[in-house]
Amino acid sequence: MKLNSRVSGFTLIEVLVALVIFLVSALGIAGLVVRTVQQETESYQRVQALMLLQDMTDRVNANRQVASCYSAGSTGITLGTGSASIAACGTGTATQRSQADNDLLAWDLLLKGAAEKSGSNNLGAMIGARGCIRQINAANRIYRITVAWQGLGNTVAPNDTCGEDSYGDEAMRRTVSAVVRLGALS
Repeated sequence: MKLNSRVSGFTLIEVLVALVIFLVSALGIAGLVVRTVQQETESYQRVQALMLLQDMTDRVNANRQVASCYSAGSTGITLGTGSASIAACGTGTATQRSQADNDLLAWDLLLKGAAEKSGSNNLGAMIGARGCIRQINAANRIYRITVAWQGLGNTVAPNDTCGEDSYGDEAMRRTVSAVVRLGALS
């Protein structure tokens, strides 16, 4: 009889150890799920940024005669979250200027997430999305188009200045860029 009481106590310890192991593994799985969702969101934001980058690259290329309107000359333009109103273009024909102004307004709205809405809230863009267009070389018609946004975790701070000092920690800032060289059409 004494042997049975010792065995039942030992079984209780085994159950407690198994319970602790189960709880630790459940916490590990929960952490893995959280990390997976974070990486999925980062990936989604990068895809959105690449689509917006390609969109503006195509717009500038289609209206290349007044490409300087897209960057306000050598000054550069920043659109999206926190941007001010867009200055009207002063070069080219009325149609070209209007197209450039409309392109910049449309890109600004896309950066602010206007492509998808829930009620009056914009949902279709990255966190704190900003777009920058800079003229690198006026004589050779070279421009840099950049999309910046806030990531969910720290990485290496990008070299591009678009969105700099806008997201708290620079390691939270993400950017994608394209350098566009426009040929002269005859």
